[in-house]
Amino acid sequence: MYDRKTWVVLAICGGLLAANIYYSAQTQKAQAVARAKEEAQKKAHAAAEGLVNETNAALTVEPPPPPTEEKLVVLKNDRIAFTLTNVGGGVKFAELQDEFEVGSRINKVQVNRFGAGPIGAIAGLGDSLENVPYAYKPEDSEEGRKAVFIAKLPSGLIAKKTFTLNSGNEPGAAYLLDFTLDIENSAATALNLGQWSIFLGEASPLYQAEVPQQTGFFRRESGKIHFIDGSSFKGGWFSSAKSVINSGEGETIEFAGVTNQFFATVLRPEKPMGASMWARSAQVNLPKGTAPVTSVSAGLRLPAGEIKPAEKKSFNYRVFIGPKHNPLLRKMDKHWGDGWGDVMQYGWFWFVSRPLNFLLNTYHNWLDGAASKWSWGLAIILLTITVRFVIWPLHAKSTHTMKRMAKLKPEMDKLKERYPDDPNKLNTEMMGLYRKYGINPLGGCLPMFIQIPIFFGFYRMLQYAVELRGQGFLWVDDLSQPDTLMHLAGVPINILPVVMAISSFLQIKMTPMTGDKMQQRIIMFMPFMFFFFCYNFASALALYWTTQNIFSIGQTWLMNKVPEPELKPVKGAGKSWVQRMAEKQAEAQRLLKARGAQGEPRDVTPDKKKRPPRTGG
Repeated sequence: MYDRKTWVVLAICGGLLAANIYYSAQTQKAQAVARAKEEAQKKAHAAAEGLVNETNAALTVEPPPPPTEEKLVVLKNDRIAFTLTNVGGGVKFAELQDEFEVGSRINKVQVNRFGAGPIGAIAGLGDSLENVPYAYKPEDSEEGRKAVFIAKLPSGLIAKKTFTLNSGNEPGAAYLLDFTLDIENSAATALNLGQWSIFLGEASPLYQAEVPQQTGFFRRESGKIHFIDGSSFKGGWFSSAKSVINSGEGETIEFAGVTNQFFATVLRPEKPMGASMWARSAQVNLPKGTAPVTSVSAGLRLPAGEIKPAEKKSFNYRVFIGPKHNPLLRKMDKHWGDGWGDVMQYGWFWFVSRPLNFLLNTYHNWLDGAASKWSWGLAIILLTITVRFVIWPLHAKSTHTMKRMAKLKPEMDKLKERYPDDPNKLNTEMMGLYRKYGINPLGGCLPMFIQIPIFFGFYRMLQYAVELRGQGFLWVDDLSQPDTLMHLAGVPINILPVVMAISSFLQIKMTPMTGDKMQQRIIMFMPFMFFFFCYNFASALALYWTTQNIFSIGQTWLMNKVPEPELKPVKGAGKSWVQRMAEKQAEAQRLLKARGAQGEPRDVTPDKKKRPPRTGG
């Protein structure tokens, strides 16, 4: 007979065997259901294919077989030539007719020259470009004005793209393409449109020394422009490196694009749409480059939502590929809708950069007929003189204040000797001295503070002034580049920054010196700082700063001809609120020291309630 333990083992084995038989049956049943479902889907897919082929006439009829070789189509006007390709179905590159590469008068600027695909290509899952061959439809196209491409994507979408050259005379029309994307779902199941995006192309520096932060991608949503430069992919102290940057979901995007210093590609939907965008960077080598530079590519996703089997959808866009020319973009604001001017990326000092750019172009238009060869350089000089005349009263008041402060130096030296170890008392007496003679110590610094936004506004304006590309002045060949005459042991020799530094020293020497020795040293160091700042920047900035220095030297010379100001006490000059507060604080500190010297005990413990003794329990 079997003992109890044997019976238990047999019972457990029998239970496991029964469970195995039961679950095997269930698994076979589930597999049979899955196979049946798969067969049904195949039949439905075949039926849907037949249905699409029958009801597809409105969109595509049947997509023709893909071509075996690349076909290029050119849509061209006197400003730009859009070269379209059937591989990916979009703009392979755009060549600007009036813009040339740096240092060349033959090679024209090409936009999207390093693109992984054409502008207008469709990217699928993982934001990877579906560069499938499209069939070019000559029967729907117009030579030189309109191009139509059609293809069936691996996902089952049938895509038809129509690019039309804008032939109007409206502002910016020469750089615009009307782009229509018609899609139809030929698959048996519904698809989510949000998984696809439209490729915006790539942007990369035009020359090796271009500032990396000028290349990046942007979007305008809710009336605000958001620009992210290529260095953001590298990460930093507070962020890690990124291979792809995505914008937030559900944003209402008005337009999106990529840009370098002077040129931009913009994709603008017919109406703002709830979508997102992606961007990635790559390292590319320029034709005459010495090291890789950062290129930025981006895509604008289609609005999230289902497209059902055999359903058709259409999306209309306007594509801008052209220069970041402020007057042009401002005119486009009025005709094509708000936001085009924001592509200029003037940043915080836009309120200075915009009017300065307007004046620069106005002066150029005045001078172009008389001196067309040097008109842009002369316009910069005239603009600088205009700004200096506007702030002349402030500069005159500053010089007057500094001369009066210089006359107070003997009195200041006496105060320093009287209170060598009491800085609070010294400052109080100095403020009283200023008030006695009616001198505002900030009056000498006011013009400098005002010049800071003007300088940075000028800097941003000249940084993105595409008008200056290729324009010469005196020995300068290109005002948008450094004025390099030669290279000495590999170091570029630039003349204008040297002239700027020398004129800055002369200006400082002619200006009355105030403050202590440390402040004077800092002021004397500023020409060196601006010299290194401007040395490899556009020569237009050095021309502006040199003109300003020469104007200031002449202004200071005239001010020195004016009789010296008299230093007289102001009647009824009482103590200021700041002076009274400083005196009260000094008096409090004096009393505190006196108590400590007399040995009076001071309660330094914090005012806290005593804690009752703990009791056991």
